[in-house]
Amino acid sequence: MPTKVSAGFLLVLATLSAVANTATAQESNRHPATHDTVAIDAEYPPAMHELSFQSGGHKLNGLMYVANGPGPHPTVVLLHGYAGNERNLDLAQALRRAGSNVLYFNYRGSWGSGGPFSVANALEDVARAVALARDPAWAAAHRSDPARVALVGHSFGGFVGAVTTASDPDITCFAFLAGANVGPFGRQAAADPEFRGQLASMLGADMDAEGGPIRGDAHAMVSEIVDQAEAWDLTLRAPALATRPLLLVAGTRDEAVPPKNHHQPLLAALHEAGARHLTDRILEDDHSFSASRIALTQLLVDWQTEACWPDK
Repeated sequence: MPTKVSAGFLLVLATLSAVANTATAQESNRHPATHDTVAIDAEYPPAMHELSFQSGGHKLNGLMYVANGPGPHPTVVLLHGYAGNERNLDLAQALRRAGSNVLYFNYRGSWGSGGPFSVANALEDVARAVALARDPAWAAAHRSDPARVALVGHSFGGFVGAVTTASDPDITCFAFLAGANVGPFGRQAAADPEFRGQLASMLGADMDAEGGPIRGDAHAMVSEIVDQAEAWDLTLRAPALATRPLLLVAGTRDEAVPPKNHHQPLLAALHEAGARHLTDRILEDDHSFSASRIALTQLLVDWQTEACWPDK
């Protein structure tokens, strides 16, 4: 005999189904750029470790953001600019929520790290940080995968990240955020004494003052930029960069590193080199992406998830 189902019971079922669908939709909309991790692993929770490591005989200060879960997690080495006032640690937090570990550090001679600052020293420091992330014992201690290391660099950090990526074919992917191309500065300084003096004054503004963030010699730094103008021209390294997934982001109102002088020439060189996994975005913003932090974070997280380690 057929069983009668009351209208009230059907209404309850419909309501429960709607609630379940809403909860599922809300969960799927929890982007790491804007939402905290919900299911925390009690045995392997997210963590932050203060750390230091040696480079060129000097101690560098850093932080390690460890992602939720046992891993092993990919590692992003986050590279700050010059002088590095915008540290982009909001990006580090979001990348961690998305499942990546993040290693942030200060180059020699910057923000309390030992030794003198120079471009060459900073490049050595980045290489040392990458080597550290690949060390099996260090990776195991931080729940990291030593085979998956990416670089994200802002401004000067974009430059040292690009040189390192071009020189190291095992870097998984690289993001160039309002990145600088140092080589053309060297050529201009060699040809124009007035510009050379202006460049030294600009670099020196953050050096050697009481409480200043950078310890170094501005004139020596300009000399190394002039001497290495060709080697440090990123457009000439485009063929080596073009083999990896790349993200280039610039701000239309960037007066520190104007896109027409830095972003666009590198982008053109990468296209000419046949880059196949290249993502390019222009945001209506300044050098620090002051008005677009959420948009920048979403862009970076989505790009890394899809382009760098889609099978993570």
